[in-house]
Amino acid sequence: MRIVVDDLTGPEIEAFLQGHISEMRAVSPPGSTHALELKSLRRPGVTFWSAREGGVVLGCGAIKEIDLEHAEVKSMRTDPSHKNRGIASQLLNHIIAESKLMGYTRLSLETGASDFFEPARRLYLKHGFSYCEPFAEYREDPHSLFMTRTL
Repeated sequence: MRIVVDDLTGPEIEAFLQGHISEMRAVSPPGSTHALELKSLRRPGVTFWSAREGGVVLGCGAIKEIDLEHAEVKSMRTDPSHKNRGIASQLLNHIIAESKLMGYTRLSLETGASDFFEPARRLYLKHGFSYCEPFAEYREDPHSLFMTRTL
C-alpha cells in the first residue's frame, strides 16, 4: 500500500469520495453531515492523501487548515471491502506525521455521535485524540462529537 498526496483528478478517487458522501448522508441527518465535497477538498489549505494498492483506492484522509498551527482531519474513509486491514491506522499515522512536518501543533476533528461512528471514535482515541468542545466554526450538535490532540 502506498499513501500519496492525491490531486483529486482521477475518476477512481471521485467515485470513492462520492461513496463517502453518500454513506455520510445516509447515516447523519441533514445539517449534521460535515463531509467535504470534491470541490471543497480541492481548495487551498486542504491536503488530501489516498492509500492505494495498484490502481485500487483503499482509503483516504485529509487535513484542512484552521490556522497556521491547527488543522482539522477530514474525509477519513476506508473502502468497506478492505476494513480490518489497518488501513485507517496507517493513514492516520501518516496524516499526523505529515501535519507535524507542515508545522501544525494541533489536529482536531468532528465525527458522528451514533453507533455507526464507534469504530472511528476508537481509532482516534487509540491515536491520542481526546474529546473536546466544538472548534473553529462548529457548534454543539447532538449528532456530532469533537476530538483533538496536540502534535
